[in-house]
Amino acid sequence: MLKLARVLLLGLLLIFWFIFGLLLCLFRPRHPNNVFVFARMYHAVCPLLGLKVKVTFPEGIDKAGPAVYVCNHQSNFDIFTVTGAVLPGVVAVGKKSLAWIPFFGLLFWLSGNVLIDRSNRSRAIGTIGQVVDRIKRRGTSIWMFPEGTRSQGRGLLPFKAGAFHTAVQAEVPVVPIICSSYFGQVDLNRWDNGEVLIEMLPPLCTKEHGATGIRELSERCREQMERKLVELDARARRPV
Repeated sequence: MLKLARVLLLGLLLIFWFIFGLLLCLFRPRHPNNVFVFARMYHAVCPLLGLKVKVTFPEGIDKAGPAVYVCNHQSNFDIFTVTGAVLPGVVAVGKKSLAWIPFFGLLFWLSGNVLIDRSNRSRAIGTIGQVVDRIKRRGTSIWMFPEGTRSQGRGLLPFKAGAFHTAVQAEVPVVPIICSSYFGQVDLNRWDNGEVLIEMLPPLCTKEHGATGIRELSERCREQMERKLVELDARARRPV
């Protein structure tokens, strides 16, 4: 019964978000802060899911300027959890197939996010060039999932290089974000689904990394995120 009530309420919220989102995008199409507005709406659903989410930011991150934010990717529930770490002026990079998801896909594109065709390597590389240009010209920050897919309880997967190529070419820092492991933790028939801890780490400077240092930058970032993941998993309260 609880699951049914939650699903119905989420369905109503999706309809409201879609209508509100269309109106917002009509008044300010592809504005860089549209994504921040939607992220806050999605994140506000966490109590409805029985999740208590705590997000920790490093001091002065609001003055860090344009950056490439990288976060671990666990499940479809990430749209409600990790969106709590989205800052103003940040847009996401996602695969082109997202555009076909009912309601969400259209808003994802209209709100200013970037869609790339991962099935075509040359087009994906060209899109990275466009993203770099957008960072430099507009001062936009980019959010990417360096694992490239949902880990679904398999821990932190190997990183793809796209996010780090983007940061080095745009000459902006990489900002790691790590979310505690919660795959399989959400049971919509349970009132209390425990705690999710999210922490944004201090920016990693990319200026000393040229094209030959991409792998080193990626490995350094992944090591930091893996250590923090172990720490957050040890602290997070599990469902009772």
